Amino acid sequence: MPYPKSEQLFQAAQRVIPGGVNSPVRAFRGVGGQPLFIDHANGPYLYDADGHQYIDYVLSWGPLILGHAHPTIVTALQHAVTRGTSYGAPTALETELAELVCNMVPSAEQVRFVNSGTEATMSVLRLARAFTGRSKIVKLTGNYHGHADFLLVQAGSGVATLALPDSPGVPAAAIHDTLIAPFNDLATMTTLFDQFGAQIAALILEPVAGNMGVVLPQVGYLQGLRELCDKHGALLVFDEVMTGFRVARGGAQEYYNILPDLTALGKVIGGGLPVGAYAGRREIMQQVAPAGPMYQAGTLSGNPLAMTAGIETLKAIREPGLFEAMVARVTWLGDGIRQAADAVGVPIYQAQAGTMFGMFFSSQPVTDWTTAAQSDTKRFARFFHALLNEGVYIAPSQFEAAFISTVHTDEVIEQTIAAMRRAFEKVMA
Repeated sequence: MPYPKSEQLFQAAQRVIPGGVNSPVRAFRGVGGQPLFIDHANGPYLYDADGHQYIDYVLSWGPLILGHAHPTIVTALQHAVTRGTSYGAPTALETELAELVCNMVPSAEQVRFVNSGTEATMSVLRLARAFTGRSKIVKLTGNYHGHADFLLVQAGSGVATLALPDSPGVPAAAIHDTLIAPFNDLATMTTLFDQFGAQIAALILEPVAGNMGVVLPQVGYLQGLRELCDKHGALLVFDEVMTGFRVARGGAQEYYNILPDLTALGKVIGGGLPVGAYAGRREIMQQVAPAGPMYQAGTLSGNPLAMTAGIETLKAIREPGLFEAMVARVTWLGDGIRQAADAVGVPIYQAQAGTMFGMFFSSQPVTDWTTAAQSDTKRFARFFHALLNEGVYIAPSQFEAAFISTVHTDEVIEQTIAAMRRAFEKVMA
């Protein structure tokens, strides 16, 4: 399929933007070729600069749970923008969205809004250190928590896709207090806590890993982490920037019935606009300035446009039956993908967590970064381009999640399964 306008736009972008993109995975380095430049989007569809239409399963990397340009959100934003785009002062919108978050997320008694997932995770771990008076942080191999220096260690996702080291420019001192353990390995985590437990402020993880593909926690793993943190006086932090309002209305913590002390949020609560948040127990959140001594600030935090989009999004997904219908369609889609792969003898491994899903070209279960990294990325690259030619857009990386929206109708799912079948056939040709 020809993409002359995208190619011209990419050439122009590379002259003034490093690598031609403003976030690395968009560059298609993990699959080859040149990135598509998007002109507009509506409902479940993207339209590129050359006029091609795609069923979109990236959905701006998760936040568009109502699809693109949802009429309710568009109308609300059109009204909001006439009232001003930023005040640098409190608004009632911030309180309304905070109340929605606290009502939906089990661990959230108070919430502070920021502008991105990276800002949320960076701030929530500063808070954990301030509350405990300890310095060490534990993260898991393959979990990505944004690009703050001390978290950019074995971070999966974009770093893995580009086959980069953790990152030049991160000094050794920045990661001195960051400890690493494998995902789904409770024995290693127990050993680590036995050695460093009195120094550990917090353990942070994606409860469902979404930045090495979709990798589910094994039975008892999250409960084991909760017990370890309780035993050693550390805080358990769930990074639900991706899983929040996606795995369940109240996130992975609702689905797995595990209550973290603190939670990082983002994506969906902005309804497609830039936003992040961190939330947790009142006694911990009261350490945040101006209520307490832990400083964090942001000129655009609580931006009225982002708050407006977030309010409309969370109100919508609280409607009875809506979330369950999305989950049922993801299950249907997953069954169709598996049958299409089986029909041509392509070994795949799938995982679903609520409204997010993933697929690895692997004949073995994927339970951690090691098994994820053993999947066939070359076959994935061929499959990605075959699927693109069939009018279906998934993330240009084996190590990213896919998402569904409320506007991915039965007809759209049927079209996707048919496209998947043809793409699998091309991969095996």
